[in-house]
Formats: sequence, C-alpha cells, structure tokens
Amino acid sequence: MLHAENLTKRFSGLVAVQDLNFDIIPGEILAIIGPNGAGKTTTIEMMEGILSPTSGSALFKGNPIDRRFREKVGIQFQHTALPEFITVEETLKLFSSLYHHRRPLEEVIEISSLRDILTQDNRKLSGGQRQRLLLAIALVNDPEFVFLDEPTTGLDPQARRNFWNLVENIKAENKTVLLTTHYMEEAEVLCDDIAIMDHGDIIARGSPAELLNQHFDGVIVRVPYDGPEEKLPEGAVKRNGSLELVTRNVETIMRSLMAREIPFDGLSIHSPNLDDLFIKLTGASLRA
Repeated sequence: MLHAENLTKRFSGLVAVQDLNFDIIPGEILAIIGPNGAGKTTTIEMMEGILSPTSGSALFKGNPIDRRFREKVGIQFQHTALPEFITVEETLKLFSSLYHHRRPLEEVIEISSLRDILTQDNRKLSGGQRQRLLLAIALVNDPEFVFLDEPTTGLDPQARRNFWNLVENIKAENKTVLLTTHYMEEAEVLCDDIAIMDHGDIIARGSPAELLNQHFDGVIVRVPYDGPEEKLPEGAVKRNGSLELVTRNVETIMRSLMAREIPFDGLSIHSPNLDDLFIKLTGASLRA
C-alpha cells in the first residue's frame, strides 16, 4: 500500500532520516515509535507528501505521491487549528466539500461517535471531543489509508481508550493506518506491526509478540541497587538505580543475589513488555 525506498532527509547538514526502507501492507496498522528526535515526524511528513525527501522516494500503490494520492488518504495531524465560531456539524460539511469523493456524513458521524456534540461550537470541545472531530475530518473522503500522528497525546486515560475504540472501528473496515504514538500500551493494543526508530533509522520491526520473543528469553528481575559493579551477577545491568536481569530460572538468580548480599527490598519480577524492549534498544524511556 505504501512503500519507502531509501528515504532520506537532511536539514542544514543534520541527517534526520537516513536511507529508510519499509512497506505497509493493506489492512494493517503500523505504529512508528521512538524517542524525541528519532525522525518519526519527519518520516511521516514525507510519507504524507507534505515534506519533500532529500533523496529516495515514497510510493503509494507503486506510484509517486501526487494529487490523486491526496484524494485517497486521510490525515489527523499532531496539531490542527479548527475553524472557530462554527459547530461540529458545520465543520464536517466544510471539510467534506473539499473532496470529489465523499463518504456520507451520517456514516462519518457514526464511526467517530460525534452524534451527541454536532451542535457544539468548536471552541467548547474537550480534548477527547476535539480528537474525535479531527478523526472524522480525516475520514470525510472515505480514505484507503489513514495517518494518525500522536492522536491521543494529552488525553486522559478514559478518553484515550475511547479513541482506541474508534481506531478499531477503522481497522474493522479494512483501512490501512500509519500511527505514531508516545504510548507503548496504545501500540500494543492497536497495532499489527511496530517499527522502532532511533537516530533516523528503524532499528527493530515486527508484531509485539515477535519483538519480545526476539529480544527477551525469560522474565525480568529488577531490584534497587547502588553498589559496585564487581558485585553484579553475570548478565546483570545497572540502570536508573536498579539492577536488572533477564532469566528463565528465578531461583538461581535469587541464590546469586543472596550470595552477593544484595538486599531484596523493592525486588520485582515481571514478564517483559514493550517498555522494557524500548529501553533495551534505545537506552531511554519512550517519553525521555
């Protein structure tokens, strides 16, 4: 559906994205995640046709991005200014009028759960209501491909989960979605495929289960520790004031910690998740 080939972007000598190659297959949701400055926004803006690459290309169904492409995609930008002094319904009619091919507004209203706020002024929308309207605007032309750039940033947990339901409605219609997010749980719940970016390149890609199986073999044992490096058990890593180990044999690790007189206060044992994977690959938490 969408293909990046040797996609590169430089800004005054700074390489933001370097020789990026990836495909997005029809009907899937792909999340691009990475720390600030990883090149996510630059990548998605080149894929949207908003930013021209320094070299390489982005192709939609094998063709260069052009006016026809813009008729077939919907974009929910990270930051969007809505027209003031008009209602939600008037806003939908305005944006719908910009396209040759339009989806019936009744369907857009239904899939975006806007029925209860149609007569509300845009200036009075809550964060969650605003995001629902922006999603609806991205759907007015019944796009084949939808870009969602950090759509739930700033929403409270309940509004975020409500928005997830709307994205799942889009997926149920077999639309293809490219999503960027700062929330690992969001990527894990919504996405078929995850690409982790760092320093302008994709350093890992796969389904959540595939990525965890590739990089972890066992459970994570974590205990607060500020002692010397030489006391660490084999395979242990010091990170953020804690000692971390990945093991398939917790009993052996516990004996090793006892033998080294490392206290168990604050010890935790859990199965690896995407947050652990992200820290392992990039050395930082996602929002760092």
